[in-house]
Amino acid sequence: MHLPGMRCPRELQVMYLGCAFLVILALPGSLGVPEEKKPAPKTETPQAIVYNIPKPVGFAHIAEHFDDVEAFKERWVLSEAKKDGAEESLAKYDGKWEVEASSKSHLRGDLGLVLKSKAHHHAIASKLSKPFTFDHKPFVLQYEVQFQEGQDCGGAYLKLLSNLDENKDLKQFHDKSPYTIMFGPDKCGSDHQLHFIFRHRNPRNGSYEEKHWKKSKSVSKFDEIFKDKKPHLFTLVLSPDNKFEILVDQRSEAKGSLLEDFEPPVNPPKEVEDPNDKRPEDWDEREKVPDPNAVKPDDWDEDAPREIPDPDAKKPVGWLDDEPKLVPDATAERPKDWDDDMDGDWEPPLVNNPKCEAVGCGEWKPPMISNPRYKGKWRAPLVDNPNYKGKWKPRKIPNPDFFEDQNPFRMTAIAAVGLELWSMSDGILFDNIIITDDTVVADQWAADTWVLKKEAGDLETDGMFMRLVKYTNKYPWLWAVYVIVLGLPLVLIITFCCSSSQDKKVSAAAAQHKKATMPPWPRKWRSQLQLKNRGLRL
Repeated sequence: MHLPGMRCPRELQVMYLGCAFLVILALPGSLGVPEEKKPAPKTETPQAIVYNIPKPVGFAHIAEHFDDVEAFKERWVLSEAKKDGAEESLAKYDGKWEVEASSKSHLRGDLGLVLKSKAHHHAIASKLSKPFTFDHKPFVLQYEVQFQEGQDCGGAYLKLLSNLDENKDLKQFHDKSPYTIMFGPDKCGSDHQLHFIFRHRNPRNGSYEEKHWKKSKSVSKFDEIFKDKKPHLFTLVLSPDNKFEILVDQRSEAKGSLLEDFEPPVNPPKEVEDPNDKRPEDWDEREKVPDPNAVKPDDWDEDAPREIPDPDAKKPVGWLDDEPKLVPDATAERPKDWDDDMDGDWEPPLVNNPKCEAVGCGEWKPPMISNPRYKGKWRAPLVDNPNYKGKWKPRKIPNPDFFEDQNPFRMTAIAAVGLELWSMSDGILFDNIIITDDTVVADQWAADTWVLKKEAGDLETDGMFMRLVKYTNKYPWLWAVYVIVLGLPLVLIITFCCSSSQDKKVSAAAAQHKKATMPPWPRKWRSQLQLKNRGLRL
């Protein structure tokens, strides 16, 4: 590394090599990071990530990893029910499920539940180890979805079945089975959303009504999860204070209130319109009416046409009035298979008359222009209606069905988790379903599962630069090393270059001063010096 003008290129090379050696020591797997203090991260290569069957660090009502096939067969129940109101051929839940590894699996031994049949109804469910009762503890639901083949139309949401008699036999799980919460992604065509629906029980009459999250279609860049074929993590957290939070890939996407952010609202209005109230016959809702005193002007001609022939137009010179616009095609020939008895007399087809191309032919008519006298049908101008009473509305009466539930968090207890789906795409993988009352348990469960998958997948897709950035973020002290390695040589180069340039300026100034202070050479010596520079002998 030798730059023109540098006085000490060798010293600079030594400095730069020394700094580079520091970086080599700092990189993962080098001697600069002792194993007992700074072990190289196990995410350096996909093979280095060791996956172990996860275990929740606290209590979970369900913690399903699908890695034990035999245990899965014992815990999960396929539906034998039929959909109501569907044709016999479509009513059965005959879609196939398989427990298998992802087609893009990055973790050895990691399995998931895969929806295998496109354009079929699927239904499968599993009971919780203990029903979840909504009391004074939070509710946390978390699971993974991977659209391995993308998604055209279909859902990948979970239904959390209510702890009711109708759900005791999971073999009868179907689309009308009562659920407490429905949560997860759904798409059809360009319409995609993240469902969050809960069924609220009316405290007056015991009926249930679905409450839909208003912003289910507002999740940022949500369409990507249906296309990128990567595993994605969905988390729903409900708090006893009626607050909720939705996270996608551990990133918070929405926070809100069960009382304010759902449609229809939990609590009905105190007053409603009287269904028996009727508008009076003399009620006038017209804001404007025709002016009764207006008179049509005398010069208003309602019969004048909108357009008239242009009176200033003149027929072009050379216009052929008697020439037809179409003439028989002189080059046409009668088809050999033409039968006069069957097809009639043959006549050549008509083509545009070539004589008309220059100016025109046929009957000439002047072009139409807007009629300056046209005014159309006269109507009286509108004026304010003196009898206007405003828009009529039925009077308000007390709502006979009014109730006030200030704690909708206390939902119907959950007894099972189910997947009841129809999809036009197969290969949808579900994994690592957990229901708990502690976000720490859910976060650690994600760290032992989805986070490992993401790291392994990123290692296969990230370039060298991204790997270096991620590794440096994990060990922030490396930023100081990079500043030294990259910044110090730059400072030295600038210093040497500036120093060299300054020396040249000083030398040039000294030479100029010497030239100015020396006495002039004799004319004879100057002539001899010029001849010598030209290669001539004196």
